[in-house]
Amino acid sequence: MKLEVLLAFGMASSLVFAALAIVSARRGIFELDHSTEALVRLLRRAALQSPMETVSLIGQGSVLVPLIALVSLVTWRYRRRWSVALPLVMAGAGALQLAAKWAVDRPRPNADPWGFPSGHSLIAVVFLGALAYLLCTSAARRRWRWSGALFCAAVTLAVGFSRLYLDMHWISDVGGGFAVGLAYLPLAVWVVERIPARSRVVPD
Repeated sequence: MKLEVLLAFGMASSLVFAALAIVSARRGIFELDHSTEALVRLLRRAALQSPMETVSLIGQGSVLVPLIALVSLVTWRYRRRWSVALPLVMAGAGALQLAAKWAVDRPRPNADPWGFPSGHSLIAVVFLGALAYLLCTSAARRRWRWSGALFCAAVTLAVGFSRLYLDMHWISDVGGGFAVGLAYLPLAVWVVERIPARSRVVPD
């Protein structure tokens, strides 16, 4: 996919996020939030609690930082610019979610503050989306590239659902996290790919 197409997709996602953020800040909770919360409550089972908590850990620093370090280490030989840039991209995503939470300042379903947007959803989109991009633009076989991208997408959706299941966010929080992540990621990819490749100096 061309970088220009990614940027256009990112711009559309930014408009979706802006609309959600404005409505969330002015009107608070959507009717869809309440109906989705009631539906998720019906799906809760004791056996699912631990898996949902485990999936949700992907958006937390204690798990995310080692994962970022691992990907940077693996890509050092083949995609050096991404090896260096990925920690910076993720730091930017973290700063973005804090700024958005502060600006909207909407409570969570459990009455805790700073619910919109879901930081876990945003972080999952950016980290797993960057990983999917690296896989899809690698020299791996086509079936591995697509399988890896689908796996990243499935895990991202699972993280979003886990935040609903654990009563940590409304569905509009998760949607806002996905939207701002999908707005930020294409821009980050564009910036990283525009960094000039460092030429090797051949000794005389």
